Order: sequence, then C-alpha cells, then structure tokens
Amino acid sequence: MASKAASETEASSSSAPGEGPGDDTGQGAGQGTGQITGEGTTSGKYVRSSVAGAAKIMVVGPLGVGKTTFIGTVSEIKPLSTEAVMTQAGASVDVAVDRAKATTTVALDFGRMTLDGELVLYLFGTPGQQRFLPAWRDLARGALGALALVDTRDLTSSFDALGHLEDLGLPFAVAVNVFPGSPLHSDGELRAALDLLPETPLVTCDARDERSSVMALIALVRHLVRAAESS
Repeated sequence: MASKAASETEASSSSAPGEGPGDDTGQGAGQGTGQITGEGTTSGKYVRSSVAGAAKIMVVGPLGVGKTTFIGTVSEIKPLSTEAVMTQAGASVDVAVDRAKATTTVALDFGRMTLDGELVLYLFGTPGQQRFLPAWRDLARGALGALALVDTRDLTSSFDALGHLEDLGLPFAVAVNVFPGSPLHSDGELRAALDLLPETPLVTCDARDERSSVMALIALVRHLVRAAESS
C-alpha cells in the first residue's frame, strides 16, 4: 500500500456514521467516513488513473456469516463468486446458524473497491469451513490485513478464523454482521468473548448495506495504517 494513500487515509477527518433504513443497516461503532468513500458500483471494470496504491484484503469468518454478501455489496466490479449447492454428504459438518442456507463458497469470493479515488482494495473472501484451511492459508499470502465477520448468534464459530489470523500474524479488524434477531452485546462483552486485543477495531455492519460495510473496511485500513506507522 503506497505511503501517500495510507497517509491521506489516516489524515481524513471523521464524522459520525449514519444509519440506513429500518433493520437492514448496522451502525458503525465510532468510525467516521471523513473524505474516504467507496466508489460504488458505477466505476467500471478498470482501475482509475488516480489510484496511487493497492492492498490485498482478506474477508474471513465461519460458514454463513455473510462474506459473499459483504463482498458483493461493496465491490465496484461484478464480484467473482464460487458458490456451490451444499450436499447431503456435507450436512453433518457444514452446519450454519441459518439452517435455510443452501449454498457455500468452495474456493473464494473476489471483489474490488476504491477508497477516495486513490487506494484500491482487492477483497478475497475465504471458505468458512475448517477443511478448507489449506486454501485459506494460500489465499492469505500477500495480504496486508483481514476483516473478520462474526455473528453474535454463534460467536464460538468465529474462534477458528480469528485463531488462524493470529497464527499468520495478519492484522485484522472485527465486524459484527447484524442479522435480524441477533443478540445485542456491549463492546466490552464482545471483546472479552472474542479475546480481542485493545487495539483491534470492533465495528458493527450489515453486509447488505453498502455504507456500513464500507465503514467496516475503513476501520480496517486505518488500523493497518497505524500498525505500519508504529512498526
């Protein structure tokens, strides 16, 4: 990630996040947009000439946490998705909180998002099941950081993904994907349950809502900038 893009990302001013309509939008936890914005879905398939840097970012989490939806929401290009129908053979091991889930990512999801016209994020979504860990680790090569999605309906299902990130030494932020009927917990309770370090960003989002999803990525980018400056 180019130092120019990183420094301008960090220097952008903050403002309180807004909320989307009804129950479909998660509220960002204390992160402001400033001048950093996602470019939306109308940017075209080519990277803008103004882009000064790029970063590979992982989007991780357990089965059914919303990784495919998240990348599809923020990607400015048509995302690549490797969704396959879940079979009866895997029913005993591929258990999601949402029992109605019928498909799963079997290789990766891929999308692209530009921040403030200067920093491109290449987003790689991982399969959620433990048996895909070898592919998961391969996808993590060259990544600058990761956004870990969690579901408060089953926090324990996120432990493996967070543990893998720690084993890889990959900086990450945690985004609680708000589902209808999700239990509500304080930041302190969530940090204790997930055993997060004080400096690890913790935000909430709705993977279907572009604004709150972009805010989660902004929180991660700012964390990466701070980590780079302190190293």
